[in-house]
Amino acid sequence: MSIQDTPSGVALWRQVADGIERGIADGRFAAGEKLPGEMEIAETYRVSRHTVRRALATLAERGLVRAERGSGTYVETGRLAYPLRSRTRFSEIVGAGGREPRGQFIAASEEEATRELARELGLKTGAPLVRIESVRLADRVPICVSTTWLSAERFPDAGKVFANVRSMTKLVAHYGIRDFRRTSTRITAGIVDATDAARLDLALGRPVLVVDSTDVDTAGQPLTTKRSRFAAERVEFLVENG
Repeated sequence: MSIQDTPSGVALWRQVADGIERGIADGRFAAGEKLPGEMEIAETYRVSRHTVRRALATLAERGLVRAERGSGTYVETGRLAYPLRSRTRFSEIVGAGGREPRGQFIAASEEEATRELARELGLKTGAPLVRIESVRLADRVPICVSTTWLSAERFPDAGKVFANVRSMTKLVAHYGIRDFRRTSTRITAGIVDATDAARLDLALGRPVLVVDSTDVDTAGQPLTTKRSRFAAERVEFLVENG
């Protein structure tokens, strides 16, 4: 389809965006599929690459496509159904949906517990903590960015361990903890900041769901407290009762 086939009076970039959107709607471009390159789209619609870039940027802002640096532009996949329960495991949730879970280590550092963090972890204000930053993905698509805090005394070298195992479940198992449960979950809405936008491949201004949670071991002792920022357009939370 060329630009000549579309109504006149509509900006060229909008015509390109509308054409790609129709392709997504009718299944020509499937969820998760890589779109043709900028040059190919430009030739198809007989427009400049600048026009194509603006069209793709508009579609990305609307959550229909996602640009991966150095790889290309992909059709966004459907929302991940994410149950919120007492035993919430990202890898199990993603795997149950037929997608491949993966964790990326960003950084680890040590800091002193604030009054709020100390209360969540059952520690004294100023106690040493390990702070871990990570990204979790499903089929290469970033789903959430997480900041997790643990007691540095109970979990020495936790940052190094997580960098190797890329999983909180495997991290606590390294210290002999085989089971844990979630005692609290609080969900709020927000707008992605510049740092998280880059990590989640989101346009600035897109919505995120912020989940604050605390996990405890089988004896009820706090293990971790976490703040996760989920790309709102890629996930739907399911609250399970009972």
